[in-house]
Amino acid sequence: MNRIVAGLAATTAALMVMATAAKAEDDVRLRLNWMYYGSHAGFAFGKDKGFYKEAGINLDIRSGNGSSSAHRLVANGDSTFSYGSCGAMTKLVSDGAPLVSVMVIDAMGTEAILVRPDAGVKEIADLKGKTVLTTANAGVNTFFPIVLANAGLAEGDIKIVNVPDGALVSSYLQGAGEAVGMLGGLDDKPAESKGNGGEETGAFPYSSYGVNQVGYCVATTKDLVEKNPDLVKRFVQATVKSYKEAEANPQAAVDAMADIVGGTMNEDAGKAQAMEVLKVTLGILYSGANKDKVLGLNVESDWADMVDLMKKYNDLDPNADPKSFYTNAFVQ
Repeated sequence: MNRIVAGLAATTAALMVMATAAKAEDDVRLRLNWMYYGSHAGFAFGKDKGFYKEAGINLDIRSGNGSSSAHRLVANGDSTFSYGSCGAMTKLVSDGAPLVSVMVIDAMGTEAILVRPDAGVKEIADLKGKTVLTTANAGVNTFFPIVLANAGLAEGDIKIVNVPDGALVSSYLQGAGEAVGMLGGLDDKPAESKGNGGEETGAFPYSSYGVNQVGYCVATTKDLVEKNPDLVKRFVQATVKSYKEAEANPQAAVDAMADIVGGTMNEDAGKAQAMEVLKVTLGILYSGANKDKVLGLNVESDWADMVDLMKKYNDLDPNADPKSFYTNAFVQ
């Protein structure tokens, strides 16, 4: 009888070990393009609601220092996925980075040249001879030369000054280096400027100067896609679910992000600013070409338009195939 009991105990223990192993979660690090802001609320909401955990993922969300930096951290193995400018990712891939977009969140670009209302800049031509701020790794830098060319300006007509990460808006508001504006996204920078006491921001959207681009994508390495497609699929599907839930209940998404970040973001003013930004992102989850409104879809024509622009203005390989920069294997 003792042998039977001992055997049952051993079997039970073995089953418990197997069950524990089966439930083990994959550690995943998501690298954001910047410090937390409203556009990131979907990720925070999914983590808070347990969507990633349900998908067998232990999600670690980390802030970043610009889109290019975020994507590079995935390419060099520091992070598993990145959220950042699709244009910046495309440029890195053309330079040899083994990355691929596995889904798109901001389906259209919101990038712009933003100017202070007291700068006397009424038309983009008024920027000639002026100083504009940016940060070294910002995705917004990728298409700036295209905007200038289509506006009839040369790159040397506007002085571009890089400022430290995290100091862009404060430097802009202070007019550091006699700067009259900054390069930034309409999704976050006007709200951040307003939240720091700035007045209404003037803007020259890139889209008004021939820049039809895919906005922000989630990227990972081609190696991970090949060797662990199941993990990529689970992450993408959990992210789709998270942003759909954020669409349905944006305030809860903002609250979830505020709980994670704390500090001023957990105050009423911080939540209000985050909500302004999130609304912009939720308004561009689907491009006009995404007829069936498939959340996360890399739309073929959108990518083709953007890659064609980059071939013309950013020295992208003229033989580059737009389809080589993305996959929809995990979205549909």
